[in-house]
Amino acid sequence: MNSKNSILLVDPDFEPNTADNCNLLIKITADSLSYAIIDKRSNEIKAVYDQQECSNTIQTLANKIKSDSYLMLPFKEIKISVYTENSIAVPNELFDTDNLNKYTNYFDDDQGLNLYIQPASSFGFTSIFTLSKFVDQTLTSSLAHGKLFDHTAPLHALAKEKNTALLLDFSATSFNVLYIKDEKLIFQNYYQIENSEELNYYILFIINQLKINATETEIHLIGIIHENDANHTCLAKYFKTISFCAADAKNDKILEDMPAHYYSSLLALDLCE
Repeated sequence: MNSKNSILLVDPDFEPNTADNCNLLIKITADSLSYAIIDKRSNEIKAVYDQQECSNTIQTLANKIKSDSYLMLPFKEIKISVYTENSIAVPNELFDTDNLNKYTNYFDDDQGLNLYIQPASSFGFTSIFTLSKFVDQTLTSSLAHGKLFDHTAPLHALAKEKNTALLLDFSATSFNVLYIKDEKLIFQNYYQIENSEELNYYILFIINQLKINATETEIHLIGIIHENDANHTCLAKYFKTISFCAADAKNDKILEDMPAHYYSSLLALDLCE
């Protein structure tokens, strides 16, 4: 990362005129922004951008769309995961397709006009979410052809076929958590943290509230976390089986010098439909 907490890695052989064969993946959290360009013919990662500790991720994206030539290319497909507080997961047996607006009663007043529906068939529920007016307007005007997902969708893709596990996706100052038990989604949430002491508080809260058997539950780590750093050491106090979750195999030579788990959730966006 440079002084602005950002990094851009580009395959020197990437030809922008091949963008119509590439997917653009954009991951927007509450405090970070990243994107990847994937050549779908060769499954090669052609570019990765990451910026941590953003004070306003959507404004940062809006500025980058105007200044970053890669984001202006005509991609085959654009997929965007967006952090939003206006999101609920409705079990499929309770999902009412004829009365979708009733779900907006659970959201705050600063809503855009669009209501987004995101099935999670592997886990038996449907995510319903809205974005703030500014976010909605920014994305629909600048990335009109992008397919939008809420911030949990990449973790859902990574959690498929796992039996009982806790997935933690870290940015520099937050983490997203997903708990799977017997292949069923039990819990998901997002937390901002300043240090490992705050992580410790939330992990104990999750263990106690969900009655998690820490000795029998696997932990899969994604994002900005390293073996034996403060956050990893905190988790190791409670869990015996901890692993780093690498993305599905891709030709990722531009990431050879990066930890394999750093961009797993960003790249997992390519699995979202």
